[in-house]
Amino acid sequence: MDRLVGKQAPNFSMNAVTGDGKDFKKVNLDDYKGKWLVMFFYPLDFTFVCPTEITGYSKRYDDFKKEGAEILAASIDSEHSHKAWINGDLGKLNFPIASDLTKEVARDYGILIEEEGIALRGLFIIDPKGVIRYSVVHDLNVGRSVDETLRVLKALKTGGLCPIDWDEGDELLD
Repeated sequence: MDRLVGKQAPNFSMNAVTGDGKDFKKVNLDDYKGKWLVMFFYPLDFTFVCPTEITGYSKRYDDFKKEGAEILAASIDSEHSHKAWINGDLGKLNFPIASDLTKEVARDYGILIEEEGIALRGLFIIDPKGVIRYSVVHDLNVGRSVDETLRVLKALKTGGLCPIDWDEGDELLD
């Protein structure tokens, strides 16, 4: 598979449900031009690790918004499944969940487990020009860190050289 980081993000168009679970909408990569986008895939609705990540990112949504970033979650489930989950056990969110029912987007982003028909836990930070600046992929049973995603977003936004464990306010390398 070719690398994605540093390249134009593969275009996408997916059906989604709004975070309040009330409406359906279409989401496209172009919707996020001019903003940072944190797009993360999770394996399936109504599972165990997934809701911890989704609600974790939702709780920190204002922190991402303050950095000029939007969040988009996606899985191979239908938008109807997402809506039922939001209006059931998951609860309201601050961002939409997209449906990659065709598995095209997961395939384009290199995270589809073909033999199982589900996506790995892939997370991508896409810059305002549509270029992928960060990618991390986890196995199915390990959740991601919201703090680390936010730290990396802030580091990318500096445009500078950020040493190990760099955090906001730390000096950049010359």
